[in-house]
Amino acid sequence: MNARTFSTAVMARRVEPSTSLDFFPTPPWATRALCHHVLPLLKIPPQLMFRTAKDPACGEGHMALALAESFDNVEAADIFRYGFGNVADFLHPDTAEEPVDWIISNPPFNLASEFTLRALDVAEYGVAMLVRTAFLEGEGRFQKLFKRRPPSIIAQFSERVPMHRGRWVMNGKSATAYCWLVWHKHPPHDFMATGPRFVWIPKSRQKLAKPDDWLHFGGVYDLPKTHATMKLIEQLKKPKAYREPVLTIAQVRADLERPQPATIGDIARELGRLI
Repeated sequence: MNARTFSTAVMARRVEPSTSLDFFPTPPWATRALCHHVLPLLKIPPQLMFRTAKDPACGEGHMALALAESFDNVEAADIFRYGFGNVADFLHPDTAEEPVDWIISNPPFNLASEFTLRALDVAEYGVAMLVRTAFLEGEGRFQKLFKRRPPSIIAQFSERVPMHRGRWVMNGKSATAYCWLVWHKHPPHDFMATGPRFVWIPKSRQKLAKPDDWLHFGGVYDLPKTHATMKLIEQLKKPKAYREPVLTIAQVRADLERPQPATIGDIARELGRLI
């Protein structure tokens, strides 16, 4: 009997109930990887590329705040009130969407196809969705989405992107693989000549994670002992080094024995005694 009861394939499934909000905060560096390594492949001038974007499944804002580092204006909304952005159901037919250049999101896995198709109707330039790599397979998803609207770029992370339900763990681990899927609505004629372009996203976690991310992105549950903040906390815990007083006890006693100038009270008491 094999003592190993969990295979990597089972671990990588990350199954969520159909009614789940599927809230898995995106590490900021994973969003920066899109802006630094993937979107520039479209050869759109930066002044046109990074104008407006919206995250319709913003959660606590982990992706929207990272996008704001590159885009001039970023809108954010979510069906649940997480305390960040507006509250709106992106898939509801009565939800009015203002024109925006890009729709960029980490959508609920069970609704990622619907999110993408809706985003393609709303976005002016394009759509980028962060999904599990397993999202690429499936006959139903192929017929519903990829056959009709294939992505322009499939950008696979070369390293794992750790995501945890309901919290952001800076140094988390994951058995699930992720990729960015990008749809350019007005690609150059030769861009899609051979079908979607597949690229690898180089290792980005160490280069694109910032030491002060924990200050700007909520929900962080861990700070490594090597983190600058943890080092500062440890320094504050240490007792302060003893410093010799400026004056010794002998000097203080000598100062007490030295004649002191008379005060107004001393003069008043002396005059009273003489009178």
